[in-house]
Order: sequence, then structure tokens, then C-alpha cells
Amino acid sequence: MSATRSGTKRDAPGFFVTPLSALSGAEVTGIDVSEFLADEHFAALKKAWLDHNGVLVLRDQSLTPEQHLAFSRRFGPLFGEAESLQDTVKKYLLPGFPGIYRVSNKVEDGKPLGRARAGTYWHSDVSFRKRPAMASILYAMEIPPVGGDTLFASMTAAYDALSPLLRKKLRRLRAVHDFAVAAGMSYSPDVIENGDFDGQNRHLHPVVTTHPETGRRALFVNPGFTSHVQGFGHEESRALLNFLYRHATRPEFVYRHRWRKHDLLIWDNRCLMHYAVADYEGKGERYMHRTTVIAEEPVGAAEAPAAEVIHTDSD
Repeated sequence: MSATRSGTKRDAPGFFVTPLSALSGAEVTGIDVSEFLADEHFAALKKAWLDHNGVLVLRDQSLTPEQHLAFSRRFGPLFGEAESLQDTVKKYLLPGFPGIYRVSNKVEDGKPLGRARAGTYWHSDVSFRKRPAMASILYAMEIPPVGGDTLFASMTAAYDALSPLLRKKLRRLRAVHDFAVAAGMSYSPDVIENGDFDGQNRHLHPVVTTHPETGRRALFVNPGFTSHVQGFGHEESRALLNFLYRHATRPEFVYRHRWRKHDLLIWDNRCLMHYAVADYEGKGERYMHRTTVIAEEPVGAAEAPAAEVIHTDSD
């Protein structure tokens, strides 16, 4: 890349990357992902995503559902196609496109066009599956004139800021992630499908994971889906998790995305939590399409090959 104005860098393939915060997030201009990207162009885009801690916004995109899906598949297999999402949310999928989840407060003929208050709690997408979400790719087709921001907390920065002793202790722990946590606090009973509690949407993951592409360690727990720390009593588990949540959402670890129409926002669930701010009631309509890429099974920091781990055992 070559530097240009005020921190903006021009990537070799011709698009511009501008940091949006000191820690996470960058915007990309001068690229059109409705067209198939050459492998080297896609590789440069993905590198920019990883270099900016897993938050990248592509401005001024114009995508059909087919184009959105085609671009998303470059990252990997999708929930809704290679693996079904939980039954409770299937009613919000775009008809004819099971890989696209609709986020919207719009209603037509008495039926919601999407989930109106999706993600109004800190979480990492689909963390309750054996293979959780890798990238979530959200396309803003309609946005209210004000409100509706999305917050992102860097779980890598949060891990790095802990004391060496606590980091070492956390690397030995595992926690249960369960869709029932979110179902109990953010879904009305009449929309929940009981089949979602048959065990498929519950899994045990390391509390600290190693990112398979950057080699960096990150906390992998979230209030939306993490039930408890394995082997801890209820009060002990709750105290530890609440401490980690308060720590991870400190302002210095959080990027706040203010949406523009036709933004395509890509975030990395392997190293981030996010929170959708539902402050636009009565202010306007919101309609978005999201695809969700399936990740590999998370690897604990103690399990990762030494070459992939940045921190040493002494930290």
C-alpha cells in the first residue's frame, strides 16, 4: 500500500482504506463487490479486514441478493446454505435465499420483513454452535435518519489488557454457549421453536481462543450466548463473566459504526463482540440483509501450535 491523505492508504488493486478508529475499523472506497473480484484483489481486501482488527465497511455498494451471497461465499460456507440456522430465526430469512437473514423493523401486510430488534445485546454471532460464525456481512439497504448504530468490542485488545496472571488462568478455562440464553432474554415465547433446545445450539468453547489467521489471542465469551464457565459454581461463574464483560466493553476497546445507506459492513466474530443500538423507534425504517460465514471450530490458546501464538506461556 502507499499512503495518501490523512491516514488513507491506497491498496495495490486500486481501492482506498481509511482507518475509522485507533483500534478497530476501516472504510474502503473505490471498490465494487457486485463484480467478481480477482483473487489478488480479494486477498488484499481480506488482509485489510484482518489488519484493522476485523471491522471493514465498504461504502456505496449496490448488491442484489445473488451478488451479496456470491461475495460472502468467498470467505467460506454460509449458515442457511451449508448449515441451517436455528428454527426460531428461519422466519426472518429472505424467501428464496436461505443464506440471507433480514434485519428490519418494516412490516408488510401485518408480517415483519425481518427481525426488528436483532442483536440488542453484546454477543458474537452463532457462538453456540460447534463451528460458530466467522464473518458476518451486513448490507444496509434502508436506514433511519438517526440512530441504529452498531458497537464493536475488540476481544483481542480486551485480552491483551488483562494481567499476565489472569490471562494464564483464563487460558485453562472453557465455557458453555447456549442459544437458550438469548432466547430467554430477547425473544418472546410465541416466536421460539422448542426444537432449538435439543442440544444442537449448545456447545463448549475455550474462554480464550487463538485466531487461525492472525495468531492473536482473544476472549471468547459474550453475554448474549455464554451460559457459564465449566466447573465453576453459579455465583463464581457469573462474577467472572460479568467482570470480563465490563472489561471488554470499556470505551477504549469499542468502535461505534454509524451507518450510511449502501454500507456493506464485514466483521470478524472470532475476535469481536457487537451490539445493535435500538434507539430509532418511530424515527424511520431500517432494512438490512446479513450473510453469516461459518468458522472453523475455535481453538484454545493452550491448544494452538506455538507458531500461531503471539503471546508466550510466560505472559
